[in-house]
Amino acid sequence: MPLPGSATVRSRVRIPLTFPDGYRVDADVFTFHGLTDGAEHLALALGTVPEGGTPLVRLHSECLTGDVFGSDRCDCGPQLRESAERIGAAGGYLLYLRQEGRGIGLYNKLDAYALQDSGLDTYDANTALGLPEDGRDYTAAAQMLAALDTTRIDLLSNNPDKAAQLGDLGITVRHRVPTGVHLSASNVRYLRAKVERTGHSIELSQLVG
Repeated sequence: MPLPGSATVRSRVRIPLTFPDGYRVDADVFTFHGLTDGAEHLALALGTVPEGGTPLVRLHSECLTGDVFGSDRCDCGPQLRESAERIGAAGGYLLYLRQEGRGIGLYNKLDAYALQDSGLDTYDANTALGLPEDGRDYTAAAQMLAALDTTRIDLLSNNPDKAAQLGDLGITVRHRVPTGVHLSASNVRYLRAKVERTGHSIELSQLVG
């Protein structure tokens, strides 16, 4: 389907990033006008794409608990850290999308955590709240890439839905490159559900418990 409207770059600013483990990388951070959902999504340009190369791109949905506070209930924080280094080395974009809790919001995500503690998996907990299993729409991400003159990418993701949505929106995904398996004692059920329920490319043999 065609994009519902074009977006334009609003601003660009360089920010040096230092992660808790000491890894450092410079990011050119882009903001945008005209994104379809009106949210304040960011694109971070990391590294340099080789001449004639295809940028490595990560669509990372915001996760306050994982990205900021280091929650072990998900793999979001480690994926963000991994993505920054891999994109910095290859050259490309980290799109930081304000889609907390697979699009249901922070408070609802925490309510879903409480239901998971009673035995539901991450998807059934959402539906028990009357919410979608995954409410994310990547139209704004496709708009951002188009505004950056990037319509052919390698996608750093375990999630086949991201590649499918981008393809439908006119972004050519040459390769889908899986992230590592970031396993903790607290996220085994969460990762297993992503494999069994929505086909994420995570090697189940690495999941124990």
